[in-house]
Amino acid sequence: MTTTTMPDTTFGTFFLPGPTEVRPEVLQAMTRPMIAHRGREFEAMFARIQEGLREVFGTARPVFVSSSSATGLMEAAVRGVPQGPILSVVNGAFSERFAQIVRQTDRELDVLDVEPGQVATPDEVAARLRARRYTAMTVVHSETSTGALHDVRAIRAVAAEAGVPCLVDSVTGVGGAELRFDDWSLDLALTGSQKALAMPPGLAFAVASEGYMANVTRASARGLYFDLAEFEEYVKKNQTPNTPATSLLYAAEVQLAHLRAETMPARWARHAAMAAQTHRWVDERAARFGIGILAPAGHRSPTVTAVTVPDGITGDDIVRAVKARGFTLGSGYGTVKTRTFRVGHMGDHTPDRLAACLDATEDALAELLGR
Repeated sequence: MTTTTMPDTTFGTFFLPGPTEVRPEVLQAMTRPMIAHRGREFEAMFARIQEGLREVFGTARPVFVSSSSATGLMEAAVRGVPQGPILSVVNGAFSERFAQIVRQTDRELDVLDVEPGQVATPDEVAARLRARRYTAMTVVHSETSTGALHDVRAIRAVAAEAGVPCLVDSVTGVGGAELRFDDWSLDLALTGSQKALAMPPGLAFAVASEGYMANVTRASARGLYFDLAEFEEYVKKNQTPNTPATSLLYAAEVQLAHLRAETMPARWARHAAMAAQTHRWVDERAARFGIGILAPAGHRSPTVTAVTVPDGITGDDIVRAVKARGFTLGSGYGTVKTRTFRVGHMGDHTPDRLAACLDATEDALAELLGR
């Protein structure tokens, strides 16, 4: 059994797959006094945030900033599509949420079902898009419930060939998994502040192409609060359409400066290294503990790993045992809840802190399984 001492710091112990840990200086920024959100001071700050977010997404397009969870911008993305059937690729709980939004907004939905942990291939998507004319499709880049990673660049390419806008949920992708909005000619991509970007929860960000936005004005049920056409108009003035969560924007400004200093390629590389570290850890202990990785090699997210557990224990058992050792992991989620636990190796975590978390997990498994 590995002997694990309690961590000597409260930072670097929270490996939940979102919200992730936030650095103290980012949290401290939220204590700044309020400013007028229609004033010049706010507009200057918003311009700096825009500059940072454009680097994060790899785009020259405006980045929409919403005081909501990413689910809000998922709904906005669907509402911004003209009437007609929508195809949703569903391979886990959060891609199912995207499909549920399509249902709840009174749109006709077709589903491309994929086994949890697996991904849809571009050929499978292309076949469905040839079979029927769709006004849009939805896909999750990094499926947080299973740790599976879609090749959204390739999927968008087959969608473009069919003339179908591709709406990408990259909530646990952006900031940790490579995504280049302009270079990949994406239609729409969105994320939340609380995942790989390592900001406090409560903000969502999205980028939309000129082509997608040209269709938004033809959408008949855009709503008010999440009207992307209005978001675009206000971004031009370095403002938000509605009263923003100013304290969260203070935090975003500080964290975006940190991201720019690290650079996105370096951040992607760090996340890839932590994912590889986690995969090796599982592989080297698979025979001893009966654990495995849910997502197949070649299609694994660099930000979250869903680890399968042996008969006789549940993911929750492991999470509780690791919690007693000072680290927080994520329980399983959705249809794979009982048979997995999740390691969120994202945000500002480092391989050293991840190693301590994995040591604690090994200790917990050894105790639970008597090995």
